[in-house]
Amino acid sequence: MSTPHTPLAERLRPRQLSEVIGQQHILGAGMALRVAFESGQPHSCILWGPPGVGKTTIARLMADAFDAQFLSISAVLGGVKEIREAVDLAIAARDSLDSRRTIVFVDEVHRFNKSQQDAFLPHVESGLFTFIGATTENPSFEVNSALLSRAAVYVLQSLSEDDLTHIIAKAKSIGAVPDLDNAAQKRLIAYADGDARRLLNTLETLAISAKHEGLTEIGDAWLLKVLGERMRRYDKGGEQFYDT
Repeated sequence: MSTPHTPLAERLRPRQLSEVIGQQHILGAGMALRVAFESGQPHSCILWGPPGVGKTTIARLMADAFDAQFLSISAVLGGVKEIREAVDLAIAARDSLDSRRTIVFVDEVHRFNKSQQDAFLPHVESGLFTFIGATTENPSFEVNSALLSRAAVYVLQSLSEDDLTHIIAKAKSIGAVPDLDNAAQKRLIAYADGDARRLLNTLETLAISAKHEGLTEIGDAWLLKVLGERMRRYDKGGEQFYDT
């Protein structure tokens, strides 16, 4: 259960596929990944797209949809040791009395070298676990061909202004942030630049500061005062926005 101290990103995290904002070109009715969810059979895949567009969220939802154990590995922090631990946990889940599938999610998979990526192959082929890799880089160049041939590639897109507006509305609806005036909201959306994670982290910062000052509405001038020059650059009417 979430509390006011739970990070905003977690409080707004979709609990089912219909709650995902954006990516309807692969998650909408009849679209490729939606069909995969509805098939009842998970399959290995690579989620390729910019930061903050829902790659981790989709992987978690896939695990929920198939009642699978969800194991997450960061290719920045992990290595062969973490891969071996994931294999052991997958075997334990498969061989338990209430046998469960396992989904192994590898964030920034492009940072693993060829031998580390190869370590997944026998277990993907045997069906021990379903592999989901997330990457901001073109997998054709950054994921080795043997692993790539065993995984479908889904391309995720930056969130639109409408998507980001919807996220702000959801944050307001649960009382997580005060109202924003039109100018402040436009600047905030421009600053987020299609990245939901950046938007939510900034909203959380604003909400804490607004509560401290007893504000019920966030205006553009106050937003600039709190967040400084990094927000000032994102003025849709100015040259700096287009330069950025």
